[in-house]
Amino acid sequence: MSAQDILVLAEIQRDALADSTLELLAAARGLAKAGGGQVLALVFSPDGARHAPSLSAADRIIAVDDPQLTAYSPEPFLAALQEIIASEKPRAVLIGGTSIGWDLGPLLAARLGAPLVTGCKAIEADGDALRVTASFCGGKMLAEVRAKASPAILVALPGSFRPDGEAGKAVVEQRKPAAPLSAGAIAFDDWILPQAGDVDITQQDMLVAVGRGIQQKDNLELAEELAQTLGGAVCASRPVVDQGWLPPTRQVGKSGMTVKPKLYLALGISGAPEHQEGMKAADLIIAVNTDPKAPIFDIAHYGAEVDALDLLPALTAALQAKKG
Repeated sequence: MSAQDILVLAEIQRDALADSTLELLAAARGLAKAGGGQVLALVFSPDGARHAPSLSAADRIIAVDDPQLTAYSPEPFLAALQEIIASEKPRAVLIGGTSIGWDLGPLLAARLGAPLVTGCKAIEADGDALRVTASFCGGKMLAEVRAKASPAILVALPGSFRPDGEAGKAVVEQRKPAAPLSAGAIAFDDWILPQAGDVDITQQDMLVAVGRGIQQKDNLELAEELAQTLGGAVCASRPVVDQGWLPPTRQVGKSGMTVKPKLYLALGISGAPEHQEGMKAADLIIAVNTDPKAPIFDIAHYGAEVDALDLLPALTAALQAKKG
């Protein structure tokens, strides 16, 4: 235990570790190294050893087992977190900016009377404080704040940190709460999953994303053909989904999915901050738009100032010819 330890809440989604947890471990590793502390991964699971390989970036893995922690519910999660924080006294608690994190982070800060920063995009040690860059107003503005009190509760935006692969000791400590946890007034009911047969765009390496520039629903066939040629899938910005041309499971952005493909081909997408939040972590971003001032060009690795509808047939034909 050290006053410079960084605690990461490892989020389990349908019995699998959330991608955001791996990002938080990378951020925690940098902070712990700067302060001389350790990275602690807290996972609510009856079998912490099963998650140890995925949490290898941590120095210690604290696995807490209780029937009330099987699925997310605010009260038991808060109680278990407070108990661990009281015993470990970390410098900061890092929580992913998921639906669970946005619910749990403010509640935890209120219970502890601790500083809270949401929308964290960067976190650095700054003497006796943590300097945090946070996004707000839908990504249109950034704020730089210094959190001095411990523990600081930091809710990080997905995609803001990249897993670095650096491993810690990853010692697993299985614990039970000091007293049985109560269910509370809010309880988990069920997962609302994508319709059977739909594509999970978060698992695709190649994504062809369409926006207003696609103009009409019939033109989606051009994007589908290109995606099929690339071995990927079609996704969209919010206006396309709002029109009913694609289901919500294909929407990328703050109010949709967060994706990290190897290739993100943005066709006719202006690239508002809300959309960028969901795709900026892609390995390669190629933007196609007729507006040279479109924000998407600010984060794209490559760009073309052309009409997507003119490019799509030619690009698909060229790729098909190359594949033979």
